[in-house]
Amino acid sequence: MNSPAENLRWSFFNALKLSMKLELDADTWEYNEEPHVTRRREILAKYPQIKKLMGYDPRIALVVSAEVLIQLLICQVISQANPSWGWLVLLAYGVGATLNHSLASAIHEIGHNLAFGHKRPWANRLLSIWCNLPIAIPVAISYKKYHTDHHRWLGHDQNDVDIPTGLEARLFRHPATKLLWLCAHPFIHALRPFVKSPKPTTPWEVFNFACCLAFDLAVYKFFGVKPLCYLVIGSLFGFGIHPMAGHFISEHYLFSGGQATHSYYGPMNALLFNVGYHIEHHDFPYIPYSRLPEVRRIAPEFYDPLPHHSSLLRVLWDFITKDQLGPHARGVTNENKSNPELYKDVRKDMALRIRPVATQ
Repeated sequence: MNSPAENLRWSFFNALKLSMKLELDADTWEYNEEPHVTRRREILAKYPQIKKLMGYDPRIALVVSAEVLIQLLICQVISQANPSWGWLVLLAYGVGATLNHSLASAIHEIGHNLAFGHKRPWANRLLSIWCNLPIAIPVAISYKKYHTDHHRWLGHDQNDVDIPTGLEARLFRHPATKLLWLCAHPFIHALRPFVKSPKPTTPWEVFNFACCLAFDLAVYKFFGVKPLCYLVIGSLFGFGIHPMAGHFISEHYLFSGGQATHSYYGPMNALLFNVGYHIEHHDFPYIPYSRLPEVRRIAPEFYDPLPHHSSLLRVLWDFITKDQLGPHARGVTNENKSNPELYKDVRKDMALRIRPVATQ
């Protein structure tokens, strides 16, 4: 079997920039398959033992409970110390944003039913709402609802709600406007699904909203306004211009030719519940975070040769400063049937990027 460095027929290597899709929208486009389907099939054919890694890991409940309790303890300290607003904002950025983004990464993991398994969806939903409380804004249940489409339709410019809208791609091209886009990302990312692919509100979402509202009111009543602001400001920072949020950009923007997904291998994975192992996660979404590094260890030839990120700060810097990056550079895997020659340069560029890495 050919190695990934030689086998460039996969749709995994054939992504085009969203900007090109918008420019050639009059062409005939077709969505053939989710980009990781062929990879998954070939990896399992060679390493069937990877199936044994599938399952769930309830230990995540202990980790997130500790994070929730730490946030409550910090609220108590803020209530007693009454820091200035300047110090409060610094604390929210340095600590609150980090913990709340970590809890959001846990919500992603739990949304795949990887805490208590597929036979206990209600337990996974309750745990995700528990994680959601310090974030102070109800996101857990809605996120799961739309994230399912992200996996099913990865790279489809309409059905994958993680892909920016055409308006975003056109407006935010300059470094200053891209910085603005990152700062506004919490609002854009939260509202985009309801614009691109709205779905009916579910009872679980109503329950999620009620729990968050009750928690926010309790924090305000027992700790005061500053602790509540600490939580909210931390969430806005954590999903915006913050190193932890760099993984939003690192995952599916076209940093390397037509490669649809990139992994991040770095220290922040400890707080991100290994969401940085993103190629591995999309290849095998039913393997819990604690076992994703094992996938790479078992099948190194499918992962090690691929371009990847080692710094999320560098990801954000490049996204802001490089003209070829921005919301317009999100990968789209709809195939252009009118201009198949577009993929010749994509494949050639991808081959040049992979082979030097593979020989190191």
